[in-house]
Amino acid sequence: MDISRKKFLRTVGSIVAGGTVVGVSGVLLKKPHSESAGVSSGDLRPVSSFTSPYRQISTFATPGVVEGFELYDNQLYVVASNLVSVFDHAGKLLHRFSSGETIRDIAVNDSGVYILYTTKIKVFSHAGELQREWEACSELSGYCSMVLAEDYVFVTDVVNKNICKYTKDGGFVQFINSPNGFVIPSYTFAIEYVDGVLYCSNSGRHQVESYTLDGKYLGTFGKAGGAPGLFTGCCNPAYLTYTANGEIITSEKGDPRISCYGSDGKFRNILLDSKSLGGGNSAYDVKVQKDKIFIAGKNKVAVFRYDESLAANVGCSGCGIDCPLKI
Repeated sequence: MDISRKKFLRTVGSIVAGGTVVGVSGVLLKKPHSESAGVSSGDLRPVSSFTSPYRQISTFATPGVVEGFELYDNQLYVVASNLVSVFDHAGKLLHRFSSGETIRDIAVNDSGVYILYTTKIKVFSHAGELQREWEACSELSGYCSMVLAEDYVFVTDVVNKNICKYTKDGGFVQFINSPNGFVIPSYTFAIEYVDGVLYCSNSGRHQVESYTLDGKYLGTFGKAGGAPGLFTGCCNPAYLTYTANGEIITSEKGDPRISCYGSDGKFRNILLDSKSLGGGNSAYDVKVQKDKIFIAGKNKVAVFRYDESLAANVGCSGCGIDCPLKI
């Protein structure tokens, strides 16, 4: 029986909701980017108190539990209940189309809307007309996440535990395998493209790995633990995104939170914790555009913005990085 990624994450997340569970060791392997600043490898304490520097400024409902979403051309493409719904930033529905079957992820660029399924990829026009599709290049694949990078499509495969590289027309190019071995206990195998570099979550190892577009391994960062700058639970991070100047944003499940890291893996700050996100055990999908953070979880999308009054006494206020989220 097929099961949606969100439902799987909710189920797995409930197992670890009662506390921090340390899984496979997160020791850095081969050319690490950086140790997390100010956090020792033995510090596994949960965060006792936290004030987010971000205030929720709007929210709107979706047709069902969000399976994935993407920002493109000042619009939000939201996948829920096997529908792709297109909203403006205020939550007004512009149009929607049916994409059928169980959807794993969505990506959008000038050429169209790419929809990822368990064993195939379909490409639609922005209006919802099917343009082309192709099947997975491996037997028994279990696709999880997708990113568009230049003229290529990169897809993470939970079953075969690798990354598949395709041309934008569906031609298979290569498999990318981790020299550390991808450990993926559940559907938490995120991938993102930032300034010429692919970042993916090796969630069972509580790490984020980086690669060139040709598949050359660059390094990794991350360790297991509940303290700020560590990845908690059985398998995290669940989602990845980035800011305009290249910071990596991570989203965790179990005890949901959104955190910021430099492109070198140096921990910056927690941006949003479970309370500010809305609680629960599932990870919240996250995207960033200019000075706003878009959060998708359950059956809604929420928008957050930096608030100086909230940030006065928290870490973000003293951060020296020229962060677009603080504009």
